[in-house]
Formats: sequence, C-alpha cells, structure tokens
Amino acid sequence: MSSWPKALVAAVAAFGCAWAAAQGGGFPGIGRAATPKELAAWDIDVRPDFKGLPPGSGSVERGQEVWEAKCASCHGVFGESGEVFNPLVGGTTKADVERGRVARLTDPGYPGRTSMMKLSQVSSLWDYIHRAMPWNNPKSLSADEVYATTAYLLHLGEVLPADFVLSDRNIAEVQKRLPNRDGMTTKHGLWPGKELGGTGKPDVQGSSCMKDCSAEPRLASFLPDFARDAHGNLAEQNRAVGAQRGADTRRAGDPPAPAPAPAATKADTTEAAASLALLGKHNCTACHAVDGKLVGPALRDVAKKHAGRPDAVDYLAGKIRSGGSGTWGAIPMPAQTLPEADARAIARWLAAGAPQR
Repeated sequence: MSSWPKALVAAVAAFGCAWAAAQGGGFPGIGRAATPKELAAWDIDVRPDFKGLPPGSGSVERGQEVWEAKCASCHGVFGESGEVFNPLVGGTTKADVERGRVARLTDPGYPGRTSMMKLSQVSSLWDYIHRAMPWNNPKSLSADEVYATTAYLLHLGEVLPADFVLSDRNIAEVQKRLPNRDGMTTKHGLWPGKELGGTGKPDVQGSSCMKDCSAEPRLASFLPDFARDAHGNLAEQNRAVGAQRGADTRRAGDPPAPAPAPAATKADTTEAAASLALLGKHNCTACHAVDGKLVGPALRDVAKKHAGRPDAVDYLAGKIRSGGSGTWGAIPMPAQTLPEADARAIARWLAAGAPQR
C-alpha cells in the first residue's frame, strides 16, 4: 500500500495539468476571458494574515451611526438581541482579552454562545460584514463603513475603547486583543496534513466488516381502516399549492369530495400580486411577513391598525420612506430608499387590508 499515495498524487497532478491546458486553450465560440475589473469584483475575501484587506478606516463613533441605521433592526442596539439571530456580544470579559481564551466557553454553568465568544480571527468578522451585511442589501457598505462597524462591535465586546479608529494599518494589533484569539486549534484529524499543524490521524478509528449484516428494513406507513375518516377526508385538508396531496380517506359510500373553489380571476389578483412583488423587490420580507411577526410586525396587523384612516395611504407611504421606532416595539425600522411610486403602491395595498389575492 506504500505506493498508493504516490500514485494518487501523480494522478491528481496529471489531471491538474490537463485541466490547466484545457483552460488555457479555451473553447472556440464559448465565453471569454474575465477582465481584471471583473476578477477584482469577485476577489473580495480577506485572509487571516489580512491579505486582501482594502485600505480604509472607521471610528467606533461612526460605527455606532452605521449600526443604528442598518444593523440594529436585526441585532439590537447593543448587539444583544436574540429574537431573530443569536446574540453577537456578551459572555466575554477583560480577563479574556488579556488571556486570549474565553473562559465561559468551557463553563457548563454558562451555556449561551455569542459570536464574540467564538471569534478567533478579526479578519473573519470584517470579511463577513463586508460580503453579507446588511441582510437586506449585502455588499452595500463601503470599506470605511465596514471598518467602523467592526470597530463598534469590538467596542461592545470591550475589546476597543470608545475613541478607537480601526484601519488596515492597525487591524493586526487589534487581532492580538480578541478574547478568543487562541481558541482555534488545528491539532485534530479534521485538519489536513501535519504540514499545516494537523495530527494527520482521523478523530474516529474504525473498520467496515461488511458481513453478517441484518436484512435492510422496509419502512412504510398506513392508516388503519377504523381510523380512515376519524378527522375528515385528508384530501380536502391540504393547500391547493405544492406537491403535497392528502390521501382520500372517505369511507365506502361517502359522498364525493367537493370540487375546489374556483381560482380568483386575473383582475382580482393583479394588484395584490404586484404589491407582493414589490415587497420582495425592496426586501421588505426580510423583516416583515404578511400574517405573522418576524423582525417587525405582521403587515396584516399594520393594515388593521390603520384601517378606516382617511389619510392611510399618505401616512403609510411616509412611514415606509422615513422609517422610525417605538410604534411596534424597540427595534427600529431604517428609512427605505424605494421610489415614491412603489412606496405608495405598498401603502395602498396596506390600506386595502393587505390582501394576498
């Protein structure tokens, strides 16, 4: 078996050379080479050694402004909210900053886990905010805004002082202050190869005998005859959309199931469908559901609150564009930048009761 790894490496190398040659030659009439600008647009990752980090800077104070405008609606004003996502901040101490390992990660009396407790690389935090936030408009933050937001989060975690300005020039020093900077290890079998610090051995040892195996069980479900109609005909209790269809559980001699209600006409559904499409287009559904509370209130509850108000359309369109907080709780709604016509269309739909068809 000693020759097997060498043969595998040789085969992989040969395949790689063939692939590279094919890519270099290209395929006539298919595609084109990516331009440097296109490559740069995709090449945005930031490595733990901070290669790929763009120049820029941002203060904790500026980060608070960005946070309250674009982040607090999901994560809370202080990063503590667990209503939508896990809390980002909490569970770390100044002693952890000095030690480099979060003590509460091994404390059975503190089962909570926040992002700051687990974070071992500040580059991971910067990179994730840059490529994925805010949730309803990823990649919309400038590099300076990402620096500022990162600085604000680290300030909330007692890593940076309130007057700190984070930049590409001092971020490596900030890495040395992360509470869990020494919490990541490669000393396990999941990490590939001893040359990268791994053990080279799998965490679990075992072998497959593949003999004396039991017969593969056959699983099935059925409804006993005595219970077939215990809760009515299942075929009549499923939604008319999707692939799920309930079995016809009527007893012999029962009348046939009623025909489904006729679908709404195109005229009935056009305005509601257009409004629902606008909700998706402008990412309103990231924080609002029609019938249930998500981050913000259910849109149908908003409609009920303002039902019968003579100026409902003007009022709701203004609230959509200006944002606000306090009416439905402490989580603020940022100001929205959608066109006036779209805001009024959504407002008319809300004033009509938020119909779905």
